[in-house]
Amino acid sequence: MVKFLKIAIPLGLGVFLIWYSYSKFSPEQLEEIKIHFQNANYGIVAMAVFFSVMSHVSRAYRWNFMLDPLGYQPKLLNNFMAVYIAYLMNIFIPKSGEVSRALVIDKYEGVPFDKAFGTIISERVVDLLFLFGFTLAALFLQFDVLYTYLSENIPASKLYYSLGGLAILAVLFFLFLKFSKSALQQKVKHFFSGLKEGVFSILKMKKKGAFILHTVFIWGLYLLSFYTATFALEETSAITMGALIITFVVGSFSFAFTNSGFGSYPFFVAGILAVFGITETVGTAFGWIVWTSNIASIVFFGALSFFMLPIYNKVIK
Repeated sequence: MVKFLKIAIPLGLGVFLIWYSYSKFSPEQLEEIKIHFQNANYGIVAMAVFFSVMSHVSRAYRWNFMLDPLGYQPKLLNNFMAVYIAYLMNIFIPKSGEVSRALVIDKYEGVPFDKAFGTIISERVVDLLFLFGFTLAALFLQFDVLYTYLSENIPASKLYYSLGGLAILAVLFFLFLKFSKSALQQKVKHFFSGLKEGVFSILKMKKKGAFILHTVFIWGLYLLSFYTATFALEETSAITMGALIITFVVGSFSFAFTNSGFGSYPFFVAGILAVFGITETVGTAFGWIVWTSNIASIVFFGALSFFMLPIYNKVIK
C-alpha cells in the first residue's frame, strides 16, 4: 500500500494541478494557449533541449571523478545511458532513478551497487547545494519585486504570522532532532549525515577541481537551456535575468512534487511568471513547452539506452 501511494499520490497531484489550472481558463483563454503552442519557435526549443542533453553528457563524465578513487573507471557511454535510464525511471516511479542508475552500472561495469549508489547520493548533495545557491541569487536579485507582490496580495498580518510560524517550526524541528529517539528522527539525522558525508567526499577527491568545474558547467547548461527556451515565445523573450533565475529555481523545485514535474512544472512556472507581468496563458504554454520537450528527449534517449545497453556491451567485449 505504501509503495502504491508513493506512486499514486504524486501522479494524482499532477492530474489535479492540470485540472485546476485549466478549469480557471475561459474558452477564449484556452484558445490563446493553443495559439501560443502553434506560434512557438520549435527550432529554438530543439536548441534548448540540445543544451540539456549536453548537461547530461557532462554529468556522465563527472561521475567518473567520484568512481575513480574507488578503483572504477566506467565507459562514458555506459554512464550516459545509465543517467538517462535513471531519468526515464523517475517519470514512472518517483525517486527510483538513483537505484536504477546504480543497478545499470553494477551490471555492465561491475561497480558494486552500494558504492555506485553512494556516489550518486553524494552527487545529489552537490546539486542540491548549487540549487540553493541559485535560490539565494534569485531572492537577492528579485527581493523588491517579490516583497511588493506579497505585500499587495497577502495582508501584512498574515505575513508576520507566517514568519512567526516558520520560526516556531524551526525551533521545534531543532528540539526534535536533539531530544527525540523516534525512527523518524533517526532517518532525518541519517539524511543530514549523508549530506555531510557527500560534501566531505568531494573535498577528498583527487580531481575535485575538475569535478567542481563540471558541476558549474552542468548547472550553467541547465540555465542556458531554460534561457534559450524563453525565446521560443515572443512574450517570454524579454524577461529579466532575475526573473529568469527565480523561474528556473521554482521550476527545478517543482520536480520534487510529482513524477518529474508532471502537472506541477507548468503550474508553478506560470504562477511565478505571473508575478513578473506575464499572463497565465503565456506562462502555462511556456511551462508545458519546456517540460514536454525535455521529457520527450528523456523518453527518447532513455528508451534508446534500454535497447542499446546490452548490444553495446556485447559488441565491445
